[in-house]
Amino acid sequence: MDPIGAARSPQGMGQEAVSGRHDEACLSRGRMQWALACSAAGMLLTGCFAVGQHSGIGDRGGRPPAQDQAPAPSGNRQPAKAPPGSPSTGAPAPMDVNSVLARSLEPIRTRSGTRVSVAVLEPRNGRRAVYGSHVHVTASLVKVDILAALLLHAQRERRALTRWEASTAASMIQSSDNASASVLWRRIGGGRGLTDANRALGLTSTQAGPGPNWGLTRTTAADQLALLSAVFEDHSPLNGASRDLIQSLMGQIDAEQNWGVSAAGSRWQLKNGWLQRPHSQRWAINSMGRVKAHGSTFYLVILSHGSRSMSHGISAVEQAAQSAVHALCSTPPPVSPIIR
Repeated sequence: MDPIGAARSPQGMGQEAVSGRHDEACLSRGRMQWALACSAAGMLLTGCFAVGQHSGIGDRGGRPPAQDQAPAPSGNRQPAKAPPGSPSTGAPAPMDVNSVLARSLEPIRTRSGTRVSVAVLEPRNGRRAVYGSHVHVTASLVKVDILAALLLHAQRERRALTRWEASTAASMIQSSDNASASVLWRRIGGGRGLTDANRALGLTSTQAGPGPNWGLTRTTAADQLALLSAVFEDHSPLNGASRDLIQSLMGQIDAEQNWGVSAAGSRWQLKNGWLQRPHSQRWAINSMGRVKAHGSTFYLVILSHGSRSMSHGISAVEQAAQSAVHALCSTPPPVSPIIR
């Protein structure tokens, strides 16, 4: 019933009251009926208004909500929260950068059988991603660590490298000369000297190679990322002159060794390592360094083992390097909560 129509007088009541042809009893009876009708109309109006208020329905006809439909919230009331455990109706949460990186690296192992571990850091904002905690043989990658140990030793003695030390270090890093590495390995005190230096540099999962076998040093991608941070960051046990020397040598690698993490950027400073394991004939191929790409700088470490040839290993390492940079560039950073 239309609420406005409910307030009208019953049909004919106005005529009886105006005509004056009925007696007083009829007039009294008519007045009583009029009063009752007005009262009923008022109650109906009040009821419709009350239903409209409590349902929150904005429909002009005042229709109540269907039984299987929850009432819409009124303008001055917050929507009810979903009960715990109910499915979310919002947009799916974005994947974190570690998940994106892991998904992009899985085809490398599937296609080639190469196992990779990756660590990448964008120093300007501290974003990082790590894939794999496997321990890998360093091969010649350890030569950066040997040089860092040599420089820390010279710093403790408050001196610069001698001309011979500097020349031998350049040969070890730029040309990856093994004889130079063996000489400086003895110079730092072998495995014990490397371990002492790594303690200062923040490497916690690196085990020095036995005896003279510096190439059998074992490490993780996360540890080598810590080493890169010590080489390139101001807050480091290595002083400015020591860092400058390592960076300069890593930026002048012989042309035939320009592979690995350099595939991920246009400008680079790097060191590679490669070794064929005698028992399996499979290759360990490693690369680490700093690259510039997409208007930013990245520290990259790629460690691998199980490649059937050196060329296949290099291809896997370069794919992993590109995937690591892409993962950081394509994944938005987490939204920081607003603190009021």
